[in-house]
Parts: sequence; structure tokens; C-alpha cells
Amino acid sequence: MSILQTIHDVPVFMCAPEGEVIGGESDALDLIGNASYQGAQWVVVPVERFAGEFFRLRTRVAGDIVQKFVQYRMGLVVLGDISRHTADSSALRDFVYECNRGRQTWFLTDLEELRERLKA
Repeated sequence: MSILQTIHDVPVFMCAPEGEVIGGESDALDLIGNASYQGAQWVVVPVERFAGEFFRLRTRVAGDIVQKFVQYRMGLVVLGDISRHTADSSALRDFVYECNRGRQTWFLTDLEELRERLKA
């Protein structure tokens, strides 16, 4: 079950850890539609909801999903520990670093980190 929360006056659509796997553009569009309908500016998706291909950049799944969020001007937070994925891929580490420098897509370890980012 997903819920809308407000964090520092920012409406955030919080996805539950259990639920459909997010594996492509159509899944991203479903999330964006649900979040938009509820007035969210950000969607927070736990790491475990993403298909394994998301973390293998050569599959282009992450790029396709992130691009949909950019296209619809909806922020995306990938929430949780992805260290096992970044340990195996310098390309993924670089991708995460670049995303975290921006204001559109963040890879964060916990909700406290999200609160700090949204406070700024």
C-alpha cells in the first residue's frame, strides 16, 4: 500500500516495500500517474521493488525509468542499501553519484536522509 506524506511541506508518495516489481517504463508510468493523481512531487520506491535489471546499467532499465520521471517532472527516490550493486559496478556508482548531485533522482539509504534533502 502506498501513502501520501508531507515532508517539509513537500508531498511525497511513499511506496510500500511489498508490491509489484518495477521493471520498466510502463511500471514507472503507473507510479507517476498514481503519485500525480494524489498531488505528489516525489515518489519514494524501496530498493526491493526494483527488478534486478534496474541496477545493471547496460540493460537501460534504470535510464528508461529515470527518463520517464524527468519527462513528467516527478522526483524519484530509490530508498535503501544498494551497496552490493555499486560494489560490482563503477558505472552504477558514477550514475548514483551524478543523480544525487541533482534535484530529480536520488539514491538514499533511509528516510532521514530524505528529510534532510527536502529540508534544504
